[in-house]
Amino acid sequence: MTTFTHETDYLIVGSGAVGMAFADILLTESDANIIIVDRFHKPGGHWNVAYPFVTLHQPSSFYGISSRELSKGCIDKVGLNKGLNELASGAEVSAYFDDVMREQFLPSGRVQYFPMCDYKGNGKFVSSLTGETHQVKVNKKTVDATYLNTHVPSTHTPNFSIASDVQFMPLNDLPKVTQPPAGYVVIGGGKTGIDAILWLLEKNVDPDEIQWIMPRDAWLIDRQNTQPTEEFFFESIGAQAAQMEAIAQSSSVEDMFDRLEKAGVFLRIDTNVQPQMFHGATVSQMELAELRKVKNIIRKGRVTSLESNQIVLEKGTIPTSTKHLHIDCSASALVNLETKPIFEGDLITPQTVRSYQPVFSAAFIAHIELAYPEEAKNKICNVVPLPNTLTDWLRLTAAFMMNQYIWSQDDNLRKWLLENRLDGFSQLMRSVKEDEVEKQAVVQRMRENAQPAMGKLQQYLAQIQAAAS
Repeated sequence: MTTFTHETDYLIVGSGAVGMAFADILLTESDANIIIVDRFHKPGGHWNVAYPFVTLHQPSSFYGISSRELSKGCIDKVGLNKGLNELASGAEVSAYFDDVMREQFLPSGRVQYFPMCDYKGNGKFVSSLTGETHQVKVNKKTVDATYLNTHVPSTHTPNFSIASDVQFMPLNDLPKVTQPPAGYVVIGGGKTGIDAILWLLEKNVDPDEIQWIMPRDAWLIDRQNTQPTEEFFFESIGAQAAQMEAIAQSSSVEDMFDRLEKAGVFLRIDTNVQPQMFHGATVSQMELAELRKVKNIIRKGRVTSLESNQIVLEKGTIPTSTKHLHIDCSASALVNLETKPIFEGDLITPQTVRSYQPVFSAAFIAHIELAYPEEAKNKICNVVPLPNTLTDWLRLTAAFMMNQYIWSQDDNLRKWLLENRLDGFSQLMRSVKEDEVEKQAVVQRMRENAQPAMGKLQQYLAQIQAAAS
């Protein structure tokens, strides 16, 4: 079979949100040519296989690519996100990335797009439909936009055994239910489990008909504090100031989390259970009130097997039946928690350089690739690790604060951040006028506590490392 040969400046592997955000900056800030390769039939990555009622967990106003708005600029008027900036649905996000490819990238004449292709490494990829082989000569760099690959329920293989007569389905199939089961068993305590519970309750399922298997409780972020628009200044920037104060004034890691909760930075479903997990999930106060209606929460570790009459967990068993419906929400969205240098010779591996924001991070990294000398790039782009445990939150917060400090010392970078639509918070900070006394006081609190907070984080991390060794 013929091998097709191509030449390009940048080869981007993956047309999910990260790959698209990276390509967008290359197109708007350089004259580079790009080849994008992806295994899906259209752009959007995991959004192609996400469950039908998924929405963003963060405001639409800072998601997508830098050069095109996703948000309609609305405040939600109904539902559990009422009063907050809109959250795009999965269908809206998927259509958005499709439009970006068809209306912006391809008409530029500088992007070639190869969907339904399997990347083999070293510039080689193969069509999943025809078997044709393609070889790319890359003049500048390859961008591995698949490193932070997101796992979703529909493509996840459970790591427990399931008896053949047990009713079991991924979250994606929940809207296809045609007969009421004896009860619903939601397996998984993360964002997906939260979405499953909220969907069932919204559809008038009795909370007492739901069992929620929660291997670990999680600290959650109040979504009100993530709003990047001016009317939410005191919530968003105020929460950042409160976070700095809570860390700076704390006397131990436990005390720090207590203070963060009292300050409204963190939430938890059950105030009597100490969380052991942090994945950066956001909830509104209305969603939290709904989640608390489910009283039958099983805290016996992970599921090891689903049997016809019982569920076996790490720390015990609970009864079930073949008439119960078991919903798999056990996929961990991000399974690659290892970090590596973002810039390595002719390979770029986008990772988060700001907490919880892989899309902003991809755009930022692309800008650094184009605007800065090779030896400076990794110093500007320190990886902010993805969180799993509570200790990870300390690490990511310290890394994020270090990056913010480095960026604040560079006039050109400050200007770029201020003008980039994916960075709502720089604009929010810059919008504060001299005569706005209350807002100035919030900014001052944040600045005064930043250095002491950084000192505390480093102290706690050193203690944790010493205890582990």
